[in-house]
Parts: sequence; structure tokens; C-alpha cells
Amino acid sequence: GTEIIGIHTASSGYMLTFRYRVLDPALAKPLNDQKAKAYVIDETTGVRLAVPAMENVGELRQTTQSEADKTYFIVFGNPGKLVKPGGRVTVVIGRFHVPGLIVE
Repeated sequence: GTEIIGIHTASSGYMLTFRYRVLDPALAKPLNDQKAKAYVIDETTGVRLAVPAMENVGELRQTTQSEADKTYFIVFGNPGKLVKPGGRVTVVIGRFHVPGLIVE
């Protein structure tokens, strides 16, 4: 139900942005489930990076109804710039796992 666009550093490397395009909204529905925990695992160290939550905004991820041919994102914190461009990570959103993504 989705096409992975990639994961990129943002905010001078202190955040990672995961982007994906929905192909089939029914199959992609779990990705926008607010109850599904989302995190990135650095494959070198095993460290988990969470989605930051802002006081007035909430978590930095989209949790709206999925629409076909629309691109969505999730922002993950990267404290200390632990994950660098070229590093390999696994994105986890509930039961959805994407291993081996290379950070751009």
C-alpha cells in the first residue's frame, strides 16, 4: 500500500524525516494510526530514535486519513546527530517495519 520515498537528515542533522507515498489507502491505514508507536532503529548501535512531541502541536507525524497518491512524513529526533547520512536504519510504525534504509 505504500512507496517508500526515503529518510533524510533535517534541522542540521538533529532530526530525520521519513517520507512515503500512499498507493492503497486501505493497506496504508496502519501507518497513520496515532496509537501505533513510531521509531527509527540505528542498525549500527541499536539505538531507538522517537518521534518528538511538541507541547502545543503534539507528535511530529501525520495521523490523518490516508489518501491515494499523497505523500506523508514522520519526523524523528536525532539527538547528538547519532545517525549520519549514509547510515542504515530500520523504520518501525506499529507492525510495519522497513529495514535497511540508507539515510540521505
